[in-house]
Amino acid sequence: MSKGKTAPTISIKNRKAEFEYFLLTKYSAGLVLTGTEIKSIRTGKANIQDAYCSFINAELWVHNMHVSEYANGSYNNHETKRDRKLLLNKREIKKLLIKLNERGLTIIPTLLYINENGYAKLDIALARGKKKYDKRESIKEKDNRLHYEH
Repeated sequence: MSKGKTAPTISIKNRKAEFEYFLLTKYSAGLVLTGTEIKSIRTGKANIQDAYCSFINAELWVHNMHVSEYANGSYNNHETKRDRKLLLNKREIKKLLIKLNERGLTIIPTLLYINENGYAKLDIALARGKKKYDKRESIKEKDNRLHYEH
């Protein structure tokens, strides 16, 4: 990129996350991606709605994150829903491992974005699932907010 030009900001949000879960602690993690994946994310062709995170051999991985194939990728293209490794420091990984052993907690992606250095980052949250009545409360709050804004 030449000086003076700013790249369009890419941020792909998981809208379902705040409705389905109580978000307790948030972390920002790097992603291990291939060349065609980062190009596809930079064009905004990714989806984290159904994605979730889990530990494999004390490493954090994101599953079910859909990154569309890159249009000019030819035979070098990536799998659209492959598992991708997340990069956090050891202290954060240990904290998450301990917390994940508590009943009812899970790790979900909330936001996929490109930072100012051009790296793809994934905001993840330690979350507890909402019960049906909690979801009804969320809908009521949202309706009230919309009602008072207009």
